[in-house]
Amino acid sequence: MDLLHCSRLQNPITKLLQPHTRFTVHSTSSSLCLRRFSVRSSLPSPAQNAKYNRELSAAVDAVERACRLCVDVKRSLFTSDGRILEKNDKTPVTIADFGVQALISLELGKLFPSIPLVAEEDSAFLRSNNLVDSVVNVVIDKSSSKDKELTEADVLEAIDRGGTFGPNPATYWILDPIDGTRGFLKGNEALYVVGLALVVEGQIVLGVMGCPNWKDNKSDNDKNTLGSGMIMVAHIGCGTWSKELSGVALNWYRCLVDGTNLVHKGRFCISESQTWDSLPLSSSFGSSINVENVGDNEVLLLPTCCGSLCKYLMVASGRASVFIQRARAERVIKVWDHAVGVICVQEAGGKVTDWNGDELDLAEDEVERKALFPPGGILVSNSSLHEEILEIIASNSAIIS
Repeated sequence: MDLLHCSRLQNPITKLLQPHTRFTVHSTSSSLCLRRFSVRSSLPSPAQNAKYNRELSAAVDAVERACRLCVDVKRSLFTSDGRILEKNDKTPVTIADFGVQALISLELGKLFPSIPLVAEEDSAFLRSNNLVDSVVNVVIDKSSSKDKELTEADVLEAIDRGGTFGPNPATYWILDPIDGTRGFLKGNEALYVVGLALVVEGQIVLGVMGCPNWKDNKSDNDKNTLGSGMIMVAHIGCGTWSKELSGVALNWYRCLVDGTNLVHKGRFCISESQTWDSLPLSSSFGSSINVENVGDNEVLLLPTCCGSLCKYLMVASGRASVFIQRARAERVIKVWDHAVGVICVQEAGGKVTDWNGDELDLAEDEVERKALFPPGGILVSNSSLHEEILEIIASNSAIIS
């Protein structure tokens, strides 16, 4: 197996986002560095003969195509010197959002036509805003269907390829075409994620996340190894793995959650729409965003930008210890914001529950499977901190209104 030097993010918050210890080997160089084992293949070796390897392979291909679509559409937002163009609407992100949903639906539908897709968008918006042609064009460019000319009807039907469900366990794909649309509209440092998961008889069995803006410099000696984007995959019982999105490299690297076992030493992510003071942990700990100045009774908050799946990706990759989100009566938590993140964190050694410590119930929305209703909220952690944080939540929830 190849050995890889420790990773280091190349952006203004490098110090905040460096990975925690995963596992180490002895280095022959004078400086000791974290290293990760890699596997060269189209799929991580443990997943090659796994039960859902065919579905996982199709999902990886579809998400990679979708990420390339996002990158191409996003280029239209910027001038040649990297400045964002002034736009008065969200047309580019709309085209990318619907384009990704149509593309992934078409790619999966060819191989698994009987499996419905639970996703964020429906075609009515496109029809009413005269954006159908633009979406069709970007989908055709990235589709693997070269022997058949895609029509407007094909694309619209793919966007709406949903299903109806009942109380019994069901099998379906869950897609978030672009999680973190505000990140999509920002500069190249902002993260956004294409997230796809497969649920079989009520259980999440695999997941794929694509993050086109993820940066990871793997070697000080090789300046050409700057990763442009990342694909993260998980298969039940096979672990969580990642590889570069760009280029032709097929090296998969095992992802593990960090080993922090003290709450005040953890690195925390919270939703952009929520403040630390609105969470039960604020009664026990303050917070700081300054990695150089975290007090004894404070936790470090990471600026991970937009979208829930970015936070799951941070925890699964060992760069954050905890992601905590509070449920609010005025806002429904959507399943596509969490499903793929759940299996990626769990297979990396982490844990995901509601604030009562129970697993998320994907079937509580019996008809559409689109909503989650976790009591209190959602807690994502490296597992080591989970029970202690749940105890803190239980003891302080009544204090925070």
